[in-house]
Amino acid sequence: MKIAFIGGGNMAAALIGGLIKRGVAAADLYAIDVNEQARERTQTQFGVKTGAHTDEALRDYDAIVLAVKPQVLKSVAAALAPHLSTQLVVSIAAGIRGGDLSRWLGGYTRLVRAMPNTPALIGMGVTGLAALGGVDEAGRTLASQVLGAVGETVWFDDEAKIDAVTAISGSGPAYVFYFIEALQEAAQRLGLTDEQGRALALATFAGAAQLAAQSNDPPGVLRERVTSKGGTTAAALASFDAQGVKEAIVNGVLAADARAKEMGDELGQQ
Repeated sequence: MKIAFIGGGNMAAALIGGLIKRGVAAADLYAIDVNEQARERTQTQFGVKTGAHTDEALRDYDAIVLAVKPQVLKSVAAALAPHLSTQLVVSIAAGIRGGDLSRWLGGYTRLVRAMPNTPALIGMGVTGLAALGGVDEAGRTLASQVLGAVGETVWFDDEAKIDAVTAISGSGPAYVFYFIEALQEAAQRLGLTDEQGRALALATFAGAAQLAAQSNDPPGVLRERVTSKGGTTAAALASFDAQGVKEAIVNGVLAADARAKEMGDELGQQ
């Protein structure tokens, strides 16, 4: 399995590191980035081959991962197109639809659109994937192996659902950090030190997430088990409900989904 990366940022580094941990040889990985410091960092950290520009060497790779900013993907695709034959192309650029990327690549359809999230940096990410019509079962398996190196993978038959993936799990870590911030602020107001508030908030989130993951019961049932009538948890939840916290969270995710669609429209018009 030979994998090339165009773009040497944090997500590419996470994928390269994850693949090496899973047994892929560093010699079978190739990272391309116009930034010299990014190339040096990747080569020093992982010992992989690096380059500054797309070249004929890409014809020897099984998959090419596009890990660049959405705003520059069109120009990257134009440079990549002449070097494509049968390689699987996986795009992790937010907002760029498969049809637009295919058009920029001269009609190439062996494409998978993927949306990972930042916990991939510690091997605990989750990635939503959708394949274009030119991807066979072997291509889907290859994409799963690449993105699965940094966490779980979830496939979708309808590429439009990747906007929802972006809103839920792609942006989702920020929502969790937002709530952790709020818990730490509450701890501070209650007289706890920053260190104490941080320790309590982080352990609570990590433990609750693991409990939910390991339980067959839905989150609502788990919540009810913690909530005694007339108790402290009931008081907090009543305050949340009175202020519409749950609805605000849902509306926020819907706003993220709408923005993802807008980005697709805006960037696809290039």
